[in-house]
Amino acid sequence: MDPDEANTPERWSEATVYPDMWVDPDDDPRETEGVVDGERGLLLDYLRSYRLTLEMKCSGLDAEQLARRSVPPSTMSLLGLLRHLADDERRFRRIMAGEDTPWLYRSAEDREADWNGAVADPAVVEEAWRTWRAETAATDRYLGGVSDLGTRNAGASDLGPDGADLDLREMLIAEIAEYARHCGHADLLRERIDGRVGQ
Repeated sequence: MDPDEANTPERWSEATVYPDMWVDPDDDPRETEGVVDGERGLLLDYLRSYRLTLEMKCSGLDAEQLARRSVPPSTMSLLGLLRHLADDERRFRRIMAGEDTPWLYRSAEDREADWNGAVADPAVVEEAWRTWRAETAATDRYLGGVSDLGTRNAGASDLGPDGADLDLREMLIAEIAEYARHCGHADLLRERIDGRVGQ
């Protein structure tokens, strides 16, 4: 089997040794065989792992389930998380690479459009996955061309209270922290949808 096929969300929905898990522990795509090399490698591995966790938490759900809100008055949903994290990935292009890349969803009229626009429509779900994957690929292209964790941002930073300069190390840690926080939200959202807690 093609390694990429083994890691698709559809395959993560198959039965496993433990019924509440997505894959058998020995087949978990987040686990790496080799030793991660250095600080940069460790940070990139954490980012990869949290991205996979988000995909696993969203796997096997239809548009209504993905768009289902947590509890009032929150507008949080798994679909909203996907849209929100696509915009977070876009920060690498805007802040680190200095590209002119406006927010995907947020606007002056609706600063919460990533959440508010996460509606139970298959076309919205398809667009969200396509956009998130495009933004993660753009992040990976940028990271593939920069080896020094001390590289400073080329664009204006919107992280922190004063938009101060930051380096790639800080940017990666901020992105990992954002994924970690939202994967915790995804745990609770998924459990509320179908009782699945997973790994």
